[in-house]
Amino acid sequence: MFKRFFISSAIAATVALPVQSLYAQDNANDEELEVVVVTGIRASLEKGLDIKRESMNVVDAIVSEDIGKFPDNNVVEALQRVTGVQVTDRGAGEINTVTIRGLTDVTTLVNGRNIFTSSGRSVALADIPASLLDQAVIYKTRSADLFESGIAGVIDVKTQRPFNFEDSKVVVAARMVNQEQADEWDPNISILLSDRWDTGIGEIGALFNASFATTNFRDQNVTAGAQIPFLNGGPPAHLLASTLPDNITGWFAYQRIFPSYGEEGAVFGDAGYNGLVGEAYQGATVWRAGLDLGLPTAAGSTLPIDGVETEYLLGRDAVFWNDFTGERERPAWNISLQWAPNDTSEYLFEAFYNGYRQKQFNSLNFYFVDWWEALNPADPVEVYPGTNVIKSRYINAPFNFTSGDYQTAETDSYVYALGGKWDVGDNLKLKSEVVLQDSTYHSEFFALRLARVPERLFVDFNAGGGIPALTLLDAAGNNANALAADPDSYWIDWMYDNGDRDEGDAVTFTFDGEMELGSDFFQTLKFGVRWDDRSAKESSRGLEGGPGAGVTIDQFPNLTTVNSSDFFDGKANVVTEWAVADGSDGGGLMTNHDALVAAYNFDPAYLILRPDFDISEINTAVYGMVDFVAGNLDGQFGLRYVTYDTDMTFIDYPLGKDEPEGAVQYSDSASHSKVLPSFALRYSFMEDLVGRLAYGQTLRSPNFADLNATIFFFPDVTNIGYGTGDGGNPDLEPTESTNIDLTLEWYFADASSLYVTYFDRDIEGFVVPFRNIVQHNYPDDIPDRGLYDHVVSQPANASNGELDGFELGMVWFPENLPGLLDGFGIQASYTILNSSQDIPQADESGAITGTINTPIFGVSDSSYSIVLAYDRPNFDMRLSYVSREAFQQRNEAALFANPLAIWRSPEESMDFQLTWNVTDMIDVMFDATNITEEMYHEYYVNPQIHNFSNSLYSRTYALGARFSF
Repeated sequence: MFKRFFISSAIAATVALPVQSLYAQDNANDEELEVVVVTGIRASLEKGLDIKRESMNVVDAIVSEDIGKFPDNNVVEALQRVTGVQVTDRGAGEINTVTIRGLTDVTTLVNGRNIFTSSGRSVALADIPASLLDQAVIYKTRSADLFESGIAGVIDVKTQRPFNFEDSKVVVAARMVNQEQADEWDPNISILLSDRWDTGIGEIGALFNASFATTNFRDQNVTAGAQIPFLNGGPPAHLLASTLPDNITGWFAYQRIFPSYGEEGAVFGDAGYNGLVGEAYQGATVWRAGLDLGLPTAAGSTLPIDGVETEYLLGRDAVFWNDFTGERERPAWNISLQWAPNDTSEYLFEAFYNGYRQKQFNSLNFYFVDWWEALNPADPVEVYPGTNVIKSRYINAPFNFTSGDYQTAETDSYVYALGGKWDVGDNLKLKSEVVLQDSTYHSEFFALRLARVPERLFVDFNAGGGIPALTLLDAAGNNANALAADPDSYWIDWMYDNGDRDEGDAVTFTFDGEMELGSDFFQTLKFGVRWDDRSAKESSRGLEGGPGAGVTIDQFPNLTTVNSSDFFDGKANVVTEWAVADGSDGGGLMTNHDALVAAYNFDPAYLILRPDFDISEINTAVYGMVDFVAGNLDGQFGLRYVTYDTDMTFIDYPLGKDEPEGAVQYSDSASHSKVLPSFALRYSFMEDLVGRLAYGQTLRSPNFADLNATIFFFPDVTNIGYGTGDGGNPDLEPTESTNIDLTLEWYFADASSLYVTYFDRDIEGFVVPFRNIVQHNYPDDIPDRGLYDHVVSQPANASNGELDGFELGMVWFPENLPGLLDGFGIQASYTILNSSQDIPQADESGAITGTINTPIFGVSDSSYSIVLAYDRPNFDMRLSYVSREAFQQRNEAALFANPLAIWRSPEESMDFQLTWNVTDMIDVMFDATNITEEMYHEYYVNPQIHNFSNSLYSRTYALGARFSF
């Protein structure tokens, strides 16, 4: 068969090298290739289509436009234009999360190797610099020879190797990136050095590739807090002090209604809250928090208080906003050495390092707006028409705190690989590899609160577009916002000092073979084994507490600063300047660290990291698969058998980590095995029209941290009436998915294709949080604590789900356009998703009371992208637009009266890239991301009456140059 094949000039040499690289030419065959060299965006898209067309799996691919020039700032930004891929969690100057067809469980491979960060099972794609990459292949179906984990799919990112180039190659690239909100220009530089030599022992190649990127970022957020019920005006007659027994306090106008009556002597449930403290009332339930739809919002809705149905209003517990700034550095490098002693063998050594360094300062301003005792009953309370939901109100003597949070985080991850490939005779190919990995993550967190009680405030929970407004007032009703910037108006309050260290390592051995069977029907037999010995462990420390007697702000030099830098671009009518502990790098918070620790009487023993868990796991996989051909039909059938044997050790500290002698250690183990079949058919209806049918099963092992059975308890610090807690579950099992894909692909012209895919995922054993009430008794030396209830969340395989939908995609570069129109092209994709997930509901004791059906978290019903490209001999440009519908992001903590589901509003972004080829060796580049500077919104079901958070992220601009010779 004669094929026409387009490649970029930078990779043209890989088609006809002096010695064929077995690593670079895994799919090489005896077909004749006509090489037509093209460059730029069109070459990138053409190469991606070739990968898609030739793969037996359903895949998509993005390819570097040239060496050191990946199409976007990072891989995640590029992936958002791939059909069926959605991205979310924009923040800290980048996009962080990738979903494939709505599912977040994506396994990331580097050069076919499963890699991870510290104690996790995966690596964040944002941690891998785009400048080091050649291409990224997105596997949406899985053949038996591919790693089984990742029910969403697999993304295999491939780096450069020396045998990819015909001779020596040097590429130096540098960009300066402006984060508009941070008002900083950040360097992003990379270098590639590669060469190959013919020697007396064969051909040898060596490559070194390194990059370094700095990002200064600024994110801003304004949030209307959770909803809770209040009395509707003055207390009804049955709650007046005059009608209650002598030992029971009467209620106040617009008093907050807690879920249950106070218990005498309890910290947050005594007289003055729900008021009824007699023995006959203790523990009686008024309303239940965490309902799927929340409490009713109809005007006149009631709750049973003291046996009488009593009208209530739904208001907020708080309004708060934060200014999040920081600096991140990402160093990375890889070394690749190849040796081909002859035409039938090749050896490879690779080392890959990626690092992460981040320093960040979160400046938080938090106002409780649920206090009632100082209220003036005559103050107006506005509700949304036809509802009982408060839109605006006045609060007297509200409690306000600011928090300066400083955090450092760093990661170092290393991967070393040594392998070889051999042609054994004419019909057998073998390859094997040993991979060593080591990864650590370490973070430190230090935060200090300053507190005050302003005279009065007015709050509008939705002043427009979901953004709340808040104004401080003095007794005369004048604006008093300026007082928030005066550090003398605050007292020093609660302090937190935490740290953790996560570690992971692995030894992996693989052996694979491919045998030509010599049959007209059965073409090849592929087989292999993978053995992986993995360990993960985590250690942490943490202490919190209030200051000792007589501790004041002025005892600590330069402790505070004023947050005053054009907050939220003036788009939120809130207090935009506030005094806060200076958590900037080198600020007063950290320079006073030791003095603060001493003043708070923190035991130095708490500074020692103590182990939380240590887990080891052996994963073994054996596979076999056969390729077959019958005329225009070819296909593949395979089986993969996998086992996971996990040994777990957990450590609990009932007396606190500063008293390790009270530690309790216990162990557990688990074993799982599964046979995973896969089947694929590919039929050529004509030369350029291909149909595929694929069936397969995949799984996802539980995160190591989710297996930790230790429960961590957190006291009630916001007066909700109970504490919280979370822990893991050592009995978790893998989540399993059965997958069906049906595609039709039409390659109607060079660099052009139209394709449609139907897919279905039947998923069993989703891990979801499960809640129940646990009583926890704090040690006597923790003041104002004791035995009280905690809502504890632990993961369980308690949910099943189904996901199906369609993908439509097109790449089109029209031929023979006249004049300046020649070079225009379009890349477009559209994805329709239908998802459902059954989540069991439990009462406070943990007993299952029913099941609710929700969309799978993070899944938009539809998304699309449009890319307009213009590819000319001396320059190319691209304008891309991405949009996705609203989606349910997660569930709120089950502590409040609002609906449980938190939704994200529709998201969109527009990016632009331009490259000018000044000479054959010099390119100049300009790009911009988030051009329209979109705002991101979250809400509870109804964005008007249940608005939640609003986030503003930065627009970026970049100017760079690339030198290649």
